[in-house]
Amino acid sequence: MTDTSVKRTLGTCYYPEHWPQEMWQDDAKRMVEAGLTWVRIGEFAWSLLEPTPGSYDFDWLDKAIACLGGAGLQVVLGTPTATPPRWMIDKYPDMLAVDRDGKPRKFGSRRHYCFSHEGYKAECARIVTELAKRYGQNPHVAAWQTDNEYGCHDTTISYSSAAKSAFQEWCRIQYSGADNNGDIAALNKAWGNVFWSMSYAAFEDIDLPNLTVTEPNPAHSLAFRQFTSDQVVAFNRLQVEIIRAHSSAPIAHNYMGRITDFDHFAVGEDLDIASWDSYPLGFLADRAGASEAHQKDFMRQGDPDFQAFHHDLYRSVGKGRLWVMEQQPGPVNWAPYNPDPLPGMVRLWTWEAFAHGAEAVLYFRWRQFPAAQEQLHAGLMRPDNVESAGYYEAKQVAEELKTADGAAAMQAEVAIIFDYDADAAWDIQPHNTDTSYFAVVMDHYRALRKLGLNIDIISSDAALDGYKLIVAPGLIFMSESLKQRLAQIEAQLVIGPRAASRVEQMQTPNPLPPALPNLDVTVIRLDSYREDMPVRLSEAGHAVCYCEVLDTAETALLTKETGEAIAITNGHISYVGAILDEAALRYLYTEICATADIQTLDMPDGVRRRQTTTEEFWFNYASEARQIADGTIEPAGVLRKVK
Repeated sequence: MTDTSVKRTLGTCYYPEHWPQEMWQDDAKRMVEAGLTWVRIGEFAWSLLEPTPGSYDFDWLDKAIACLGGAGLQVVLGTPTATPPRWMIDKYPDMLAVDRDGKPRKFGSRRHYCFSHEGYKAECARIVTELAKRYGQNPHVAAWQTDNEYGCHDTTISYSSAAKSAFQEWCRIQYSGADNNGDIAALNKAWGNVFWSMSYAAFEDIDLPNLTVTEPNPAHSLAFRQFTSDQVVAFNRLQVEIIRAHSSAPIAHNYMGRITDFDHFAVGEDLDIASWDSYPLGFLADRAGASEAHQKDFMRQGDPDFQAFHHDLYRSVGKGRLWVMEQQPGPVNWAPYNPDPLPGMVRLWTWEAFAHGAEAVLYFRWRQFPAAQEQLHAGLMRPDNVESAGYYEAKQVAEELKTADGAAAMQAEVAIIFDYDADAAWDIQPHNTDTSYFAVVMDHYRALRKLGLNIDIISSDAALDGYKLIVAPGLIFMSESLKQRLAQIEAQLVIGPRAASRVEQMQTPNPLPPALPNLDVTVIRLDSYREDMPVRLSEAGHAVCYCEVLDTAETALLTKETGEAIAITNGHISYVGAILDEAALRYLYTEICATADIQTLDMPDGVRRRQTTTEEFWFNYASEARQIADGTIEPAGVLRKVK
């Protein structure tokens, strides 16, 4: 984590192709007057850039870039590969992704392609090459974006014929023998295919893990998820390598909230910046997993921790460089409910992104479009070209930035390990329909945030130095090297539940999990039960949905009322063998933070705190004013203190 100060900037997403050219100059002028620096364009424009195969029209884009750049704006140019034109479907009818039920994802929206289709990948390479050659040295093109929102609309995993052929070859490479040919016997052994007579005679026999009579082999499902992730990485790398050959400008991708079906860390290795698209009100009902009561409490504010979690995650994915490529500026159109934000929330969300290390926040979109799927999605400008409420909050932030020095995220005292393979394993084998890896990690993150703490989200192979507390909830896969690294650090360590419970091919290890160095504990049995029948704990709170029976001689941290330990410690490493509710997690982390010499706070409901290298921020997500040590913070209020 770098402590280098970064300049904070604002921008917007703009679609010049949607508006008459006579409007462009005035739009650019008004963007600058609002205090914006960046403008992202082009990511959905393939059909205009190439109306017919091989026939290009860049004249309009040349003029748009010149107009925006001439006004003093910096352009983020998107590659248009998320929206293949209609003629592409005629050329490659089999390029469409296929869902789990075997149905193709038809033309008429976006993201209608399969990552494994070789013909489509070649077309993508061609259009990206044309763009990179033409604009790679353009002084106004100051950054690039690859594609748009990988995985959005459940479009990562495809069960197409192209995916099937590519998966068979991927398996052959994974299980290659000494002669570099595939060893099908090795795959059968690793997957446990002797069970239910599932053995294959050749790699060509392997089908995709959908439409089976009952659940497919979990090893088969995990392999397919890992293959799919590799396909996304390769698709993104193809574009990055082409752009880099012609441009030195930084390259980003705009990830989404709670999309976990490919490894974002692996994609991020090829990028300069990790960005994401932040829609707090849309995500509250659509992805945050919030209870009905929680949704009511935060309907116009968004979940107090969901955005922060993704800022911290993607800052790590971006190796310290974070942008918000799309920030909700008003009501969206795509969630189950689409309320108007509480006045002040657009400003709060923007400052919270900066507090978590964002270099730039771009609002989606400049002007609300009067037609098509997103005509009810608000922009900074109304469809009648009048400024919206979000415009004035963005302009207020721009004014505030003039007197606020840049800062950077500092290394937190606490780190949470997040692993995409663990998410895949929980999804494949949840053992309880009411649980998920993402939800378990978020519960731990939320509990720590409610104690007033900064948290870093790190990968399982990240450096561990400098932390006082490292948390690894739900980390199903733990290599021996990771176990040894964790055992050797001086920080307090919290692991579990389900830690190290599977080896790479989803088999149960022997000795039984978690098999951690220097910790005497073995999980000997599992108890999965209804969410509405939690198990009361003696100290505080409950174990919900899932609890392990532990054979241990270590000191108990949390016990059932019947006396059995479900969380234990040796003073340095703690194992948590259950999914815990809010009260139990608060008790657990209050105790462990005291041991780790981490100062905690009693945070008011809905209030969160974040520190940078030079500042301390307080954010009020509550719909009522809250009292903090420095006075009253109003609803949607932001208190920034310079250290």
